[in-house]
Amino acid sequence: MASERNRAHAPVNAVDAIAEGIRGEAPAEVPHRLCVVAVELLPVTGASVSLRGNGMPVRMSASDDAAARMAEIQATLGDGPSLYAAEIGAPVLAFDLTTGRDARRWPVFAQQAAEAGVRAVYSFPLGDDAVCVGMFDLYGDVPHELTREELHTARHLADLMTLALMSLPHEEDGESAGGTSWLSGLTTDQDEIYQAIGMIMAHLGVGAEEALARLRASAFAQGRTALAVAHEVITHRTRLDRD
Repeated sequence: MASERNRAHAPVNAVDAIAEGIRGEAPAEVPHRLCVVAVELLPVTGASVSLRGNGMPVRMSASDDAAARMAEIQATLGDGPSLYAAEIGAPVLAFDLTTGRDARRWPVFAQQAAEAGVRAVYSFPLGDDAVCVGMFDLYGDVPHELTREELHTARHLADLMTLALMSLPHEEDGESAGGTSWLSGLTTDQDEIYQAIGMIMAHLGVGAEEALARLRASAFAQGRTALAVAHEVITHRTRLDRD
């Protein structure tokens, strides 16, 4: 979690600080390092980056376990600032999830965020005007409206995150070099979601959207992530029955 040191001052030169934070890192490590640098430079407690998938976003990296959990909560609910930012293609700055408009806009997410100690979420879509490839989310433990300088730093980090994602080697590049593709772990997670949805469709005789909705509902009822429930579905440890 962020310390008072992070809130006490803004970086003298955020661009130099970001450059120093990622200098010498392998391309596959840059997204994680940018999440960590965001926590060092901004009044936030955590950061995560997710790729925009079909049906559900796929978390790629996070500054810590708590931030990873927040990304999974939004993916499981199918609701929250991150998904809305991806939908409209513009930043969504939820300054205060405890009261007011932000809390009313996403009431279930706001409640779960509060239980996790998160009071503000700042979400930035990654990509360009034509396509959103992912989401960069910042989490704060107190209600706070970003200053102009803080917002500028956050936008700069989001722009660099987009470049970092675009610069990562594709699957065929990783395989040709004899290494493991950076997408391998993400693909495994997404495949488990798709496989679970297919099994629910076959078992209940429903369409893909309803199967995903049932998967999310089951995860929400159990207080777990959709990915965790999907894993149990495909390993036959959980079975979603008809109502």
